[in-house]
Amino acid sequence: MVDGVVEVDGAVALTPVDLATLGGLLRVCDLDIVLLDANGPRASIQSQVHDESLLLSATCGFQFRGRFVLPADWCMLGYIHDTDERHSWCHGVSLSAGTALTLLPEGSSEFALSAGTRLTLLLVPMHRLQRKLAELSLRSSLPSGQGMALFRADDGTGGSPLARHHAKLSQWLGEPTEGIPHDAVQALLHTHVQALLGAQGQVRQGSTRARRAHYLIAQRAEVFMRQNLRRNIYMHEICAAAGASERALRYAFEDLFGTSPNRYLSLLRLCAACRGLSMADATRRSVKSVALSCGLWDLSRFADNYRRVFGEFPRDTLMRSPAGIDSAT
Repeated sequence: MVDGVVEVDGAVALTPVDLATLGGLLRVCDLDIVLLDANGPRASIQSQVHDESLLLSATCGFQFRGRFVLPADWCMLGYIHDTDERHSWCHGVSLSAGTALTLLPEGSSEFALSAGTRLTLLLVPMHRLQRKLAELSLRSSLPSGQGMALFRADDGTGGSPLARHHAKLSQWLGEPTEGIPHDAVQALLHTHVQALLGAQGQVRQGSTRARRAHYLIAQRAEVFMRQNLRRNIYMHEICAAAGASERALRYAFEDLFGTSPNRYLSLLRLCAACRGLSMADATRRSVKSVALSCGLWDLSRFADNYRRVFGEFPRDTLMRSPAGIDSAT
């Protein structure tokens, strides 16, 4: 990767991070990332396993779309400290500063985050959330009865109990010498569930009709793209798969991703190639084979675009992959 550090608001240092590292951030599941700008993946990330849970604090220096599938015995609690609401969403529902989220292991969790987003996450065993819900409400499922709850936990001042707990979490992770209190997970879990139950009437499960329509169109289009990544994909095919006109498809992608369907497909191919190169055995696979498997036929253009986005040539990623390193030693 290109050496260098970028500062956000003159305070948070962002460093280049490869997609393979980002993909393993959640530990219990793989995070699939598609870059939505040409800034390259830069971030400030601190995480620690504590009390059988994963605590994570991150600031993103790039806009991206991600998805993951939680294992059946894990759930995720999170808090958004800062973000650009125009470009950040979860399952099509807009995210804003002060939003708290609760995700259960029910299918794929899909989201997009703007550059400059700052968040903290807690991945905790499902039984602990269920036990806390039963303790505080005599029920073991989310108040909405669904697998996701988004609610406004703070007015932006950072003064709510949940906002203060997440601010402390970010501070603890950023200053490892201080150490994380032994009861930090239990205290955060308690405060989160209290805030969730107190916001039952404010829990946001849906989005505007237009945003929901855009989300479904883009979702169907992306599934088609991923299934046919190896070959040339034409606009009329994407429209047919998405069940939308070309105009509606463009509106959907501009709304959700801030880019056109063709540009998104190009970034999807590049990110798929990056993941493939990061995981490949350099003694068994070549840059050419990985590129072709992602539908990238012009190898010279691929190398130039790849370097522009990721700050290195494809071969550099391949030779740095774990399998390649192992075979060299």
